[in-house]
Amino acid sequence: MSPGGRFCEDVAESRMAFADTDVATSTADLRASPFRKAAAGLIGNPGLPPNSNCPNGHTLCSSCKVRVHNCCPTCRNELGNIRCLALEKVAESLDLPCRYQIYGCQDIFPYYSKLKHEKICNYRPYSCPYAGAECSVTGDIQFLMMHLKNDHKVDMHDGSTFNHRYVKSNPQEVENATWMLTIFNCFGRQFCLHFEAFHIGTAPVYMAFLRFMGDDDEARQFTYSLEVSGSGRKLMWQGIPRSIRDSHRKVRDSQDGLIIQRNLALFFSGGSRQELKLKVAGRIWKEH
Repeated sequence: MSPGGRFCEDVAESRMAFADTDVATSTADLRASPFRKAAAGLIGNPGLPPNSNCPNGHTLCSSCKVRVHNCCPTCRNELGNIRCLALEKVAESLDLPCRYQIYGCQDIFPYYSKLKHEKICNYRPYSCPYAGAECSVTGDIQFLMMHLKNDHKVDMHDGSTFNHRYVKSNPQEVENATWMLTIFNCFGRQFCLHFEAFHIGTAPVYMAFLRFMGDDDEARQFTYSLEVSGSGRKLMWQGIPRSIRDSHRKVRDSQDGLIIQRNLALFFSGGSRQELKLKVAGRIWKEH
């Protein structure tokens, strides 16, 4: 057991998560840059070249051209492939704010550096960490917490220690499965507890791991431990939670967590060993 206190006595029981067809999948409106270049004739955020002219001289950026199906939104003529080189030259001289300015990024970038920065901007929105079904919702942490609670009905608990029980009858029939995500609030931050069944090669295994709702540099401030025990035996994992910037599948495939072979998991479940009743105890602490 890792240093710093006992595990709490209450045992939470997790249920398996299945495809959730009713979950809202509309993304938050992230097009928040206040920059507008009226003379350029661009729609929304300034787009990257090539910029096009219609036969009447109306201009449109490449991304908007796709959205309007190659039809000029002003005069309805076909846009074709007429380049507006003058506009592209003007674009090269522009300094633009990051599109995630609304989330706090105050940096200004040359036109061609803007997209490169936005791919790694620390203020860019996070993807929903829910693993039971594909979800395209993005937003900041506060928005995602409300989304997880209201749309995915995720269990949320306060505290840095926990006992969580994972139950499944006929576990031999389950080749790949994801149990319902659980969120823990502690140290003013949020952590996602994942539990999945899958194969490593031909061996059926279970895996438990934590993801941190924030960036990598913040995640490295924390450590967590997970353990299962029974019949005088104990199996423990200690590590650093991964950021939700990494998908749950990426973390799972990297095997960065507590991995338990199916036979061993059934041994720790006790009884007839025909049903999974695995209690995973865990603790989160902050490194100084």
